[in-house]
Amino acid sequence: MTSTPDPASLRAPRLHKWNDRVVLGAVLASFASGFGQFGVVTALGSVARTFGHLVHGATLADQAGLSGTKLGVGLAIIRLASIGGLPLTALADRFGRHRMLVTTVGLGLAATVLAAASPGYWWFVVIFACGRPLLSATNVLSEVIAAEQTDTQSRAKALALVAAGYGLGAGFNAIIHSLASKTLGFRGLFLLAIVPLALLPLISRWATEPDRFAIAEVASDHVVPVLGAVGPAFRRRLILLSILAFALSFITGPANSFIFLFAQNIDHLSGVATAIMVVGAGATGLAGLLIGRWTADRYGRRITGVLGMVGLALSGALSYAGPRDDLIIGYVLGVTFGSIFAPAVGALVNELFPTSVRASAAGWFLAAGVLGAVTGLVVFGAIADIGNHFSLAADVTFLPAMLASALFWTLPETKGRELEDLSFD
Repeated sequence: MTSTPDPASLRAPRLHKWNDRVVLGAVLASFASGFGQFGVVTALGSVARTFGHLVHGATLADQAGLSGTKLGVGLAIIRLASIGGLPLTALADRFGRHRMLVTTVGLGLAATVLAAASPGYWWFVVIFACGRPLLSATNVLSEVIAAEQTDTQSRAKALALVAAGYGLGAGFNAIIHSLASKTLGFRGLFLLAIVPLALLPLISRWATEPDRFAIAEVASDHVVPVLGAVGPAFRRRLILLSILAFALSFITGPANSFIFLFAQNIDHLSGVATAIMVVGAGATGLAGLLIGRWTADRYGRRITGVLGMVGLALSGALSYAGPRDDLIIGYVLGVTFGSIFAPAVGALVNELFPTSVRASAAGWFLAAGVLGAVTGLVVFGAIADIGNHFSLAADVTFLPAMLASALFWTLPETKGRELEDLSFD
């Protein structure tokens, strides 16, 4: 049973520290989302080998098993499915964060397990795409719950912890596949999603409904939200954030999705070396989260966002430059800058909107990111097919999109603000 507070008895929201159990419940949900979603990235090489045809040749299709265009379109379909996370997160403004979180994480992981039985590549794409919007919504709702359960002093820390949970889930997935890909294959890896699925009862008990949502529901000026709608007073902010989300995912979509295929099938990095790379990136990613949390609280969300986005673009270009050293250094730096970016932007997205539409706004941010990732994947895959030029694809895709980071300066700075304080320009 959900331990929802009695809103009529509440005068002010009960807030928690960044490491309280309610935040840890959101962290567990984020961990489950990371483990479930990242399988398509880490196992892409195995998927291509299973459903494709490997030969000795110079093209991407010869070396990977499937063409870059076919892989890019498949990944784009999976990413595009994440746009379904918008209505799912928006429903949390109507029915509550807790109920939707438990629903999305449970059904999303179940679809991930089912993808292990895929009889062909396009079957795999369709089945995995069914679970993608649910797990994307899980990650967004985890951040919303962590933000609403904490005050301004703990919020960036709580969001950094949620980001760490996602990274830990993704990292476990990558390490397991790197060390046991020949034994498990992609099917065994996807079946392992049963393990985070077993955490669902604990997530349900810990990630309780925030008092802020309960209070907003009984407020005298409360209006039952229209699905995904955000009022005119906040639409400019939403449009600017959506443009940023599109540009960011235009970079991270292909940068993250092709990296393990490139490492294993093109650069022929061994499983042990790949696992060591992931572990090293996990350590620097943790450092990045600490740096990002500190700079977001000390110097502001905007400057931290700019630093993280520019770093992601440059490190992504370095990853695909060619030599193995560039791949490893670029991947590690990419995880570091992504970790610096996460607490600041997670805080900014939640702090710019009122409780009544906060989940809807986060859903639009997700949807814009989906469209950016889909566009980036198609562009990157098509360019990579031309003479197997991953380096050119990275430069053309990542570097121009980096310029959109200047839009952070058009948004209000929310450092030091409580969620109820939305009167600033």
